[in-house]
Amino acid sequence: MELRNLITFIHVAELGSFTKAAEQLGYSQSTISFQIKQLEEELGCLLFERINHTITLTEKGRELVSYAHQICALTEEFKENLEEKTVSGHIHMVTPDSLCDDMITRNYIDFHQKYPGISVKFTTADTAVMFDMLDHNEADVIITLDSHSYNKDYVIAKEEPLCMHFVANANSKFAGKKNLSIHDIVNEPFILTEYGQGYRKVFDKELSKHSLEITPVLEIGRTDMITALVAQSDMISFLPDFVTKDMVESAKLCYLDVCDMNIEIWKQLIYHKNKWMSKALKTLIDYMIENDFAH
Repeated sequence: MELRNLITFIHVAELGSFTKAAEQLGYSQSTISFQIKQLEEELGCLLFERINHTITLTEKGRELVSYAHQICALTEEFKENLEEKTVSGHIHMVTPDSLCDDMITRNYIDFHQKYPGISVKFTTADTAVMFDMLDHNEADVIITLDSHSYNKDYVIAKEEPLCMHFVANANSKFAGKKNLSIHDIVNEPFILTEYGQGYRKVFDKELSKHSLEITPVLEIGRTDMITALVAQSDMISFLPDFVTKDMVESAKLCYLDVCDMNIEIWKQLIYHKNKWMSKALKTLIDYMIENDFAH
């Protein structure tokens, strides 16, 4: 059994397309078809059903996916053990905008100095897009800031509840007031992260439970811009504490004591259960866990 045929099978299974697999692997479509046919003949079973120009995994094909990943992982592990012990590799991490900024400014230099052989590509995306990228092996690991997620296809390397607050200018008329209601501030000008994404989506769902809706005066993914604008105006926002902590401590922003919004946000470090755990990926995940989950 040729390893390259198994690798081709994995790509076709994940992408659901001979054409897309050919593009990603740099083969012609006829080569992809030939390799899958070789594998089917060698195993003596049909791996894909081909109906009306669409392909779906057969039951035997679904069984082979897990075995194929294991074989490829063991092969790569053996190859790594033959090489020098210096950890090297390329990792694609996908995070929300706000967390990407925080991780790069707080942690990346230290990580690079410790592991100069590992290159990291940061991409930002919404939670739903992140999981789609994991499913298609387009991302190695993701971090979500959303409601709690669990799916048997994913491994949660670490998770923790996230502290969130309504924030305003330190001189806001609401500063220092106790037991505020969402009704007290709902008609104030709000600046929020983008609609339908991450914790903004959870926030809007909680508002709907109160039969309320907020139309922000500005929506933007850059939390650094949000905090800067809130500090200079009468606007209010809803943000994770790791974004606002420094400006609250320096008395540029203040947390509002809003007591009737039950919003639970989780930060989760996740990878696909079938993802090959290279030394580089394991090193990055271990680093993030040891360094307070990029907090």
